[in-house]
Amino acid sequence: MKRLMIADGSDVVRKVARKILAELGFKLSDASTGREALALCERELPDFMIVDAAMDDALDLITNVRALPNGKDVRIYYCVIEAELKVMMAGKRAGANDFLLKPFDRQILTATFGDKAMAA
Repeated sequence: MKRLMIADGSDVVRKVARKILAELGFKLSDASTGREALALCERELPDFMIVDAAMDDALDLITNVRALPNGKDVRIYYCVIEAELKVMMAGKRAGANDFLLKPFDRQILTATFGDKAMAA
């Protein structure tokens, strides 16, 4: 079972995402701050991360995860409100692999992660 972490300051977003992603078969963790997410990553590195661009320390979180042993193996999705090139490029420079547009829903999360939860 693949591990996925949701780092988002919104309790509602984390709760909704957890419900949908748990149904897809992920082992989930979540954090409301970058510092909390990094501490969790230091204990057990996830296979995937969703990092909300609106968090104050989102870019630092991505950079710090990449610096961890095996941190380069984590697939990081930078979650943005709109496809704003400047914000997306900052995420890419920090080490994000891909992007998710917010607000996301069941259809978007299933299309993005549906085939990844059980993949070897």
